[in-house]
Amino acid sequence: MLSKNQVKLINSLKKKKFRLQNRLFIAEGVKVVEELIQSDFQLNGLYATEAYFNKFNIENLHIISDKELKSISEFSNPNQVFAIFKIPEREEIKDTGFTLVLDEINDPGNLGTIIRLCDWFGVDQLVCSLNTVDSYNPKVVQASMGSLSRVSIVYSDLILFLKNEVRPIYGALLKGENVYKSTLPNNAVLVMGNEANGISNDIEKLINKPITILQFGKNQRTESLNVATATAILLSEFRR
Repeated sequence: MLSKNQVKLINSLKKKKFRLQNRLFIAEGVKVVEELIQSDFQLNGLYATEAYFNKFNIENLHIISDKELKSISEFSNPNQVFAIFKIPEREEIKDTGFTLVLDEINDPGNLGTIIRLCDWFGVDQLVCSLNTVDSYNPKVVQASMGSLSRVSIVYSDLILFLKNEVRPIYGALLKGENVYKSTLPNNAVLVMGNEANGISNDIEKLINKPITILQFGKNQRTESLNVATATAILLSEFRR
């Protein structure tokens, strides 16, 4: 049974302010929770219904009812298990290899998907602007499907970061070089912009290698690609 203090803590962690204060975040569902349990993330608390098979033999497992799980869940159909993990210490930004940079990504689903893409394409560090959605937002955690534990995510002032960058800085821009004809290095930075407005003007000024994904449709009416879709295409090209 959930205590009032447990419910209060869990509900507070749905907001960024309290996640930062407590250095804790929440995760839901069998696949996501079990992926995180097997990672370097430290488990703070595990809550599950009787239907959940405790294959990791977690000693501090709190058995709760389906009704209680639904009361704390962010989802209409919660899946057996709910967990609290500690937020790891901030890592330093690497200055070698390939780094993906996100300029003001607002949608949690997009960020979660991009984290999964980084995991798939072997991008081990993601640098986000300070106004990008929190990577420990419950919807980001869910969309990342466990990849959150395998990608280093750092929030930084992008202008300061890019001004000191010596690697070529690529950016997804409409007036860029055709990515399908570009020679793309492994040692580089790639900037992806906001869902509605693209890369901000101040950041665009620091990009020295603008690239674009050509549009092949006959009508040419689609204004832009979803940022996660565009990221998938560009990461594939950088790795090809």
